[in-house]
Parts: sequence; C-alpha cells; structure tokens
Amino acid sequence: MANEMTAAAPESVQCPVCFKDFKPSTINRHLDACLLNTVDGECPSTTDESEPPTKKSRIGDGAVSPSPGVNKPSTKSSPPPPSSSTPLTSVFSMFQGNKSKVSVQSEQSGVLTGKRRSSASVNHGVKSDLQDDSEQGPADNLKSQVTGSNAPTLKTSSSIPPRTLLSMNKPLAETLRPNSLEDYFGQSKVVGQETLLRSLLDSQEIPSLILWGPPGCGKTTLAHIIASTSKKKGTARFVSLSATSASVSDVREVIKQAQNELRLCKRKTILFIDEVHRFNKSQQDTFLPHVECGTIILIGATTENPSFQVNSALLSRCRVLVLERLSVEAMGSILDRAVASLGIKVQGQDTEDDDQSVEPGPKIFIEQKALDTIAHLCDGDARTGLNSLQLAVQAQLNSAQFNSSGDGDSQKILVKEEHIKEGLQRSHILYDKAGEEHYNCISALHKSMRGSHENASLYWLGRMLEGGEDPLYVARRLVRFASEDVGMADPAALPQAVSAFQACHFIGMPECEVILAQCVVYMARAPKSVDIYKAYANVKASLRNHKGPLPPVPLHLRNAPTRLMKQLGYAKGYKYNPAFSSPVEQEYLPEELQDVDFFTWTPSDP
Repeated sequence: MANEMTAAAPESVQCPVCFKDFKPSTINRHLDACLLNTVDGECPSTTDESEPPTKKSRIGDGAVSPSPGVNKPSTKSSPPPPSSSTPLTSVFSMFQGNKSKVSVQSEQSGVLTGKRRSSASVNHGVKSDLQDDSEQGPADNLKSQVTGSNAPTLKTSSSIPPRTLLSMNKPLAETLRPNSLEDYFGQSKVVGQETLLRSLLDSQEIPSLILWGPPGCGKTTLAHIIASTSKKKGTARFVSLSATSASVSDVREVIKQAQNELRLCKRKTILFIDEVHRFNKSQQDTFLPHVECGTIILIGATTENPSFQVNSALLSRCRVLVLERLSVEAMGSILDRAVASLGIKVQGQDTEDDDQSVEPGPKIFIEQKALDTIAHLCDGDARTGLNSLQLAVQAQLNSAQFNSSGDGDSQKILVKEEHIKEGLQRSHILYDKAGEEHYNCISALHKSMRGSHENASLYWLGRMLEGGEDPLYVARRLVRFASEDVGMADPAALPQAVSAFQACHFIGMPECEVILAQCVVYMARAPKSVDIYKAYANVKASLRNHKGPLPPVPLHLRNAPTRLMKQLGYAKGYKYNPAFSSPVEQEYLPEELQDVDFFTWTPSDP
C-alpha cells in the first residue's frame, strides 16, 4: 500500500511561499522553516530528510512553534511582521489538504475568523431576510445597512452627519427609527411609565405579543426597541422575519437554532414576524408548541383584526397590544426629532445659532406651518409623515443646487407649506375595503342614519367611497336599512333604496356617489320604526324555542283540491272574507298560539 502511494505521489511539490520545488517527504518540514525565515529574504535549505516534522498550528497569535526536526530555523522565535504574516497565513491555509486540520486551526486563529465561522454556521440554510442582530459584528451591521435590512441597531442620529441622512438611499422613516422608549412617541397607553408592559420590558421578562394597529403607528419600531434592549443586556437573541417572503422552512430553521441556543447558551430567542396575518392558519400552527414551551418568544405585527386573521389557539398564548393611530401631538414630536437630526432649523426659532452651523452646504429652514401640515395630513402614519418631509427637503435641495451660482455654502433654503402639500397631494385616508376599517365605517354609517344625523351619515359615506369602497355594497346596505330601521313608518323608503341600487348599477362611480348621498340623507331624515324587524325576530325566537313538535295548520285554513281532502275536513268551516261586508271572526293561528301578539311578545314570556 505504501509503495502504491509513493508511486502515485508527484516527483516534486512547489512551495507556495518561495515557489521552489521540493520532494513530497520534505515539503512539510520546509514550510515550517520557510514561514519563519522568509522575513530575512532567504529560503532555508532542507537537506535533512531523516524525519518529518511534528505538525503544529501555523495560524494563531502570530508566533509559529517550530518543530524539533529543524535546526537553524527553529532558533528564531520572533513572529514575522504583519506585512508578511497575513499573505503567508492565507496561502498556507489554502495549501492544506486535510480539512479537519484546517478547521482546528481556524478555530484557534482569532476573533475575526471565529466570528465568520459562527455567522456562517448559524445562518446556514436560512434566507437572507433572517436577521440575528445579537450575533452580528460591526462588519455585519455595516452590511445590513448597505443591503437595507431592518436591523434595529442602526444609530444614525449619532454616527452619521445630519445632512448625509438626506442623501442616503433609505427612507427617512427607516433611518431615524428610535432605539429606546424615550424616543418612542404616541403610545403611552401601552408602554407608558406605569404600564405593565413597561415594567416587563425593564425587567426583560418579555411575553409573546401580538401588536395590532394601523400602518405607521410604531409596531415594527416597538419590536426593534425590544430587540435593542435585549441585545444590550445580553438576555435574548433577536431574529426578524417577514410573512410576506418567509416560508415555513425558514420558521423551522429559526426554531431549531432557538432550541440549540437555549440548550447550549441558556439564552432565549425573540422571533419577530412582520405582517403575521399573511401566514395562513396552518402556517401559524407551526409556532404553537414552541411558544407554549417557551422555546421562542413570538412578537407578531399585524394591521388586521387578530380575532379574524390569527389562529385562536395562537392568540390564546399571546398578549394582544392595541396600538392607536398617532395623534397630531405625537406626530409633532416625531417631526421635531427628525428636524433636529437632519440639522434643519425651524424658521423663527434658534436664530442666534444659525451662523454657528458647521455643517457644509446650504442652510435649510422649514416653516412651522409646514410641520403642522404634515402632522395633520399624514393621518397618524409616522412613515408617511417622515417620508413626506424627506421628499420635500430633497426636492428643495436639488432645486437649489441646480440654480446655484457657486456660493452654495452661504445659500439658504426654505421649505414652505405648499412644498409639503405638493408632496402629499391629499390627505392619507386609511381604509381597507376587505378588513377591519370596512366594517367599522359601515357600522358608523348605519348607526348615524338610525340616529337621524344626516351630516354624520354623509361623512361616513364619503369615507367609504373615497377609500375605494364598492358603491353597490353601500346600496345593498341601504336597501336593508329601509326595512330594518324605517319600516312601516315610511313605506316609500324601500322603493327609494331599490331605485338607488339600480341607478348605481347603471352608471357606476364617480357619478353614482350623489345618488347614494341622496338616498343616505333620505334614510336619515325618514321617521323610524323597527316594529317589523322586532316582530319577525320574535317569530324566529318562538319557532326556535318551541318544545316538542310544531302545532299543525288548522283544518279550516288548509286547501282542499281533492275529494279525499274534503272528506277529511280540509277547508271545512273557512269563511271567505270578501263574501262578508263586515269583519270576520276567525282564528288563523294554531290553537297553542291564539293569544300571542308577536309585536309585543318576548321570548321570556311563558
């Protein structure tokens, strides 16, 4: 066997350091000496072939331990200088053919190599949208900023010059995402000083959460603040996924990593799922056993009502936090923070510091009225407000640079209210015709008409139509309202509603909006009566609550088309009403219900 290996071996092997040829039996000993003596510009001779050297780790703290088989080179103990050690180490690592030895040496090679290997093993098999921020080093954080990931450790306001924030490719809402609750505005009912969640966050006892609220209210930001706090204290590992792009295999990979993390490092894993309602019910079942046993702490963010979109079993294992749409005051605080971070001065304020700015480029000012306009028109959406501010400021900067005459540093730029309105175009209307807001608005319209408040009725109709609601859906609801709430108080209401439905079907939007408005006002002004609605509801209750078989139809009310039926007594004794000039005394209800008045009867009556 040895003879076969010798025959198959090459006659000579080239040294990757000095590029000289050596016999295979002497190449290892030569490399030990060559790596230590290349700094002197010489390659040691390797005439002694008696014994191969003992294998030593060649990558480590800079000092290479020589083998006993080398004479002169073994006396040199000083490590090579950094200029020569780096390329020699990389070349020698590539030369090794035994992968297991390379692995052992890489583990001893230092902090950077160890971190690279750890990152590669942790993220193996998981898509790029998985973000484990607690395992990332500085280089990984920089890479996350370049690729646009949702890393919660972005410290832009302190590490990036203010004017640079405007020229970044990221939206301003993502760049200025806060990392602490002190900069988190507008949700004091949820994370205020005296709230339960605030005390849990301070003690790092974080439960599984479902964050429910409209877009731009701070759901993702709150999750990133929790992640940032956990990373600083080292109590948990944070992983982020988006249900719009992740699959069940990604979730299972994260859960597998979480199990290893909990078993080996005694550290919990916080799994943040953005848009969790995009997972169907069977995909949500994947989380159940692992949330139950505490392998992961689940934080889900959704804009849809979790009662309808989240599995009830998962919902029972999580605490639902309802985040409200941001108020105008909260939006004002967020915009003030953004303006300060961008180095923009509010016109009429801090005028004494205007000439002391060291930021290169033109001085940027903004009207207070412009900030107030953003706060009012963004409809409580911080993302819309910040991005609108960024758009308006960038537009004015580009316009000033295009028209500048060379004295750009002394130029002043003023962002006015009309610039903000031009970027926003119109108020941002929150409405989802297939979600929670759809049912909220139609309920408000129905109750406003029932209360005869025509102005409120028109307002809710406008909210629905301007938000993109199907006009035929509204028309159908009006037909129902005409009988349910107006009823016999104004029998003409039902023909009005049916005519409105047909007219909307004929001409469509936007022409049919005035037809719906007319019908809505008619219903609001019409007298109301629910007698028909309540009486029929009592009939249904009577039928459903009846014990035993239902009573038969009285014989005199039955039709008798055949001789047999007449012989059996069908239609016997029936009084034909048109044949009498006065009211006819005759029973029309079964004997058990002869004294029942469904307009006044209630199910609790005996």
